[in-house]
Amino acid sequence: MRAPIFSRSPRLAAPALGRAVALFVAGVAASLSSTPHAAAQTKPEDNTLRKLNESVDALIRKVSPSVVQILVTGYGPLEESKSGNTGVVIGRQRAIGSGFVIDPDGYIITNAHVVSGAQVVQVVLPSGNPDGSLRSLLSSKTDILPARVVGVSRQIDLALLKIDNLPAPLPALPVASYRNLRQGEVVLAFGSPEGLRNTVTLGVVSSVARQTDPDSPMVYIQTDAPINPGNSGGPLVNVDGAVVGVNTFILSQSGGNEGLGFAIPSSVVSVAYQQLRKFGHLHRVEIGIGIQTITPVLASALKLPRSYGVIISDIDPDGPALEAGLRAGDVLISIDGRMAESIPYVSFRLMSLSGGEKVHLEVQRGPDRLAFDVPVIERTDNMDQITALADPEKNLVRPLGILGIEIDKKVAAMAPDLRDPFGIIVAARSSDASGEIPLQTGDVIRTLNGEPMTSLDKLRESLRALKPGSAVALQIQRDEKLMYVSFTLEQPL
Repeated sequence: MRAPIFSRSPRLAAPALGRAVALFVAGVAASLSSTPHAAAQTKPEDNTLRKLNESVDALIRKVSPSVVQILVTGYGPLEESKSGNTGVVIGRQRAIGSGFVIDPDGYIITNAHVVSGAQVVQVVLPSGNPDGSLRSLLSSKTDILPARVVGVSRQIDLALLKIDNLPAPLPALPVASYRNLRQGEVVLAFGSPEGLRNTVTLGVVSSVARQTDPDSPMVYIQTDAPINPGNSGGPLVNVDGAVVGVNTFILSQSGGNEGLGFAIPSSVVSVAYQQLRKFGHLHRVEIGIGIQTITPVLASALKLPRSYGVIISDIDPDGPALEAGLRAGDVLISIDGRMAESIPYVSFRLMSLSGGEKVHLEVQRGPDRLAFDVPVIERTDNMDQITALADPEKNLVRPLGILGIEIDKKVAAMAPDLRDPFGIIVAARSSDASGEIPLQTGDVIRTLNGEPMTSLDKLRESLRALKPGSAVALQIQRDEKLMYVSFTLEQPL
């Protein structure tokens, strides 16, 4: 049976309780009023453990001002459906996660699952200069600012937030080089486990690269630094105070920390940040191949030259790999001169290239070792092309805080997944968008309160006809599915 997080002490009689409270208050007051001189008088001789303690203290003072708590409000299932039960209760939910400042202008990195389904995102900034002292930890001062979601990649579970209209730049954390990370290296995890803001834990890197799925391109840093629900999105930092990873998930039988925490490596964070900031999503760079991990059984069955590594399992009939001469069944030996022994390495190497460049591959085909220079192509997202059509003045729908694009024949051809060739595509959120309106870039507005929206003028007219405080229900298409989003217009139009 899982022990409670907090346990209650036996109730004290009134006089005893009063004395206990008085003693506690006096103790806290004495701690807060103690002077550095008094502490110095009782300070023992310097020793190795004290120096370690001072180093950790300095590191926490350096990192904590850049770590934030993220509060998310949205809608989601309130109950888990039991087997055979097709009903689900949907209601308003609040979630708490963590994040860190990656740019002084207010850009914050967190996990995509932290802001999943978010309608309102708020960021709790550290109060003053948190230093881990009793005075700092007992301070009730907090700065809570609204934030907007700039970009999301659910595939790698990263999201980028932005706080607009900052009163002053925020201290940002540097991102460490992943290639320099070593097993056994001391790391600290920062965040808000179970909502407990400004929490830090200490551990080591248990594994530099842990692949939880042999055919997945993702690898994670494994650490035994205690991580719990609420730590998601917080930084895992090295002894220099640089981010080596983003805390993402745990493996646990109990639901709490068991020493198996996983973080997204800093190399992935660096590449994703640039693209999420520029495009709002990740661009796919590829050469037109499918790859799999070679297992001993697969190697034996196909009589491969080795029982480990990466095999090309598929060739795109319209991709550059086929034209270059690659074939399904080729065993990858190297990519740009480096050994291609794992799917994550091959995938990340391709991810770091740009469209138009060439990648040098060496493969084993039967007894022959062959080399190919394959052009890299970039699969541009259709939304990039649609967004380019938006004019900040002509396409602004101010009550919704969006830039909208009417769907005509030209736009419909650029968005082949449309259910019907009409509606308004949300090309972008405007800077004055209200977080209460749950629209995302890429949504297609089909109807407003049951009435089809076939043009921007019709959408604006329908909104103007509504009184402040009116309920609004938009039928939208999101991720190829139809759904309703509802909200209340609070401000006059």
